[in-house]
Amino acid sequence: MLNQTVISNNIARVRERIAIAAESAGRNADDVALMAVTKFHPVEAVRYAYLAGIRWFGENRVQEALAKYSAIRASLENTSLHMIGTLQKNKINKALTIFDAIESIESVDTLVALLARATGRQEPLRIYLELHTGEDSKAGFLNIDELLRACDTYAEFLENNARAAERVMLCGLMTMAPFTQDTSLIRRSFRMLAAAKREVEQRFHFPHFCELSMGMSNDFELAIQEGSTLVRIGTAIFGERQEQNA
Repeated sequence: MLNQTVISNNIARVRERIAIAAESAGRNADDVALMAVTKFHPVEAVRYAYLAGIRWFGENRVQEALAKYSAIRASLENTSLHMIGTLQKNKINKALTIFDAIESIESVDTLVALLARATGRQEPLRIYLELHTGEDSKAGFLNIDELLRACDTYAEFLENNARAAERVMLCGLMTMAPFTQDTSLIRRSFRMLAAAKREVEQRFHFPHFCELSMGMSNDFELAIQEGSTLVRIGTAIFGERQEQNA
């Protein structure tokens, strides 16, 4: 049974592994943010993770995020809640009421719809573009050309909106590596995302674009070695999740 001590100890172990992986790559562990993925885990688990120092949280579904976080956000100071699951266009309005960042933008249509609605928010919104790099679900832009089209769309949005850069900030890219024991395939996935980031940086000069969100419980050390700035950890913190009806 999970309790505050177990979750705190798990987080400490993950942070230690982050530090070791960063050192092996000649990086500073402070340059890698740790997100706790709370999908299918109860509010108590969120509170325990917060008390253990977690400030970045991830959820896959809009409805679950609303049910879980709406009542407790005020007590979670200086936190950031990220949407990391597929965002349907009919859920955008609700997503904008609870999330601080959307990491799973995987089509130009979704990006356009999100940009049109996000400028009315009181708080700035951070967004990431998801690139498909081999994960079985095929979530994300299918290739670099489609991703660059999305970047063109965002660039046009900035040109047409004087204050847009501080209202909707394109912060980086996200991917999921294939779930496999073949580390060469996992590394290839992460290297594809890092290469895509360099391509975007060469073609555009977005003011907030600097993040690589990649790496989960089974592969985050490899992700850090390949340049990840944000790892999304669920199982290694909370254990196996108990799926619920959505």
